[in-house]
Amino acid sequence: MSDREVKRKKNRDEFKVELLQSFAALITAAFGLVAALAWNEAIKTTINEFLGTEHGGIIALYVYAIIVTVIAVLFTLWIARATKKAKSLIVDDDEEEE
Repeated sequence: MSDREVKRKKNRDEFKVELLQSFAALITAAFGLVAALAWNEAIKTTINEFLGTEHGGIIALYVYAIIVTVIAVLFTLWIARATKKAKSLIVDDDEEEE
């Protein structure tokens, strides 16, 4: 493989990694938004059922915020790990070919 071909392959692989990272960031943001929207009413209704409307006001909002935050963090960590694994596979593949 010539130096030019090696450089071209390296550029393609760098692009793949950047593309993967960008998609991971977009997917993470989308998951956060979709999860928040999908669970919004269900969580609020559930909390109000348990706490009642009399006591449910501010406490329900904080409990809701904590639950949504935990879910978003868990999905973000999962996506970050998957991205890291995929990135290492791309890098390992490059090292094997050299």
